[in-house]
Amino acid sequence: MDQADCVLPNPLQLRRLPDKILLAFHEACDQGDLEIARRLLDCCEMAMRNAAQPVQERRRAAVTLCAAHERLWLLRNRDEGTRSCGNSKPFG
Repeated sequence: MDQADCVLPNPLQLRRLPDKILLAFHEACDQGDLEIARRLLDCCEMAMRNAAQPVQERRRAAVTLCAAHERLWLLRNRDEGTRSCGNSKPFG
């Protein structure tokens, strides 16, 4: 058997389009580009909506999208939360 016949496929080639978009979303979050991250998340939702999936896959996709939305929200509100909670006195 020739060595060229044993080449493993690139892991990204095995993923569905929504998975690839989600990877780009996390990369945008890591780089602090939250507007691009939001737009990628919109694209990911559209790709997941258009994909024919079994019920369990749709549930897993919903959990994944929820976690992505939470990450984006936390990144957008990180500065506001520390500013409002850090110096306030709840009872004084």
